[in-house]
Amino acid sequence: MSSTTVPASLALFRSTSRYPLGKQLFSRALCLKAPYFSSIRPLVEALEPGRCEVHMRKRRAVTNHIGTVHAIAMCNMAELAGGLVAEVSVPVTHRWIPKGMTVEYLKKAETDLVAVGRPAGALDLSSAGEYPVQVEVTDTAGDTVFRARITMWVSPKKG
Repeated sequence: MSSTTVPASLALFRSTSRYPLGKQLFSRALCLKAPYFSSIRPLVEALEPGRCEVHMRKRRAVTNHIGTVHAIAMCNMAELAGGLVAEVSVPVTHRWIPKGMTVEYLKKAETDLVAVGRPAGALDLSSAGEYPVQVEVTDTAGDTVFRARITMWVSPKKG
């Protein structure tokens, strides 16, 4: 991708992540743009076309009444990872928006978590359409605790 075809978020991640605390700076900036994500204090560890990795520490603010990571905190994390992978995988000539999300809660989330978002299907740019993204959330033991499939609606940008 040339600099004119690289999404701004990917260019910012690439430029900040090579410095100490650069990933933290990028993650904070992301939360300023989309404030709701700040509730989980995400750390974007990897971002490239076809893959996004987001970390979240287990802390009191994201737990439920039984002391595990709350289901909606994991949904928030999945939407962030899925949205970022769509942002950097869809050409800058197109736009995307989440259309739907199905989730599976597979195991109690009792530790810090890592969400990895990847495209789950081919991107067809011949017309507006659905672009599925798969997000797997794992605990510190590497066990999958949560899975989401997010359907993105992709269409050409107007004007």
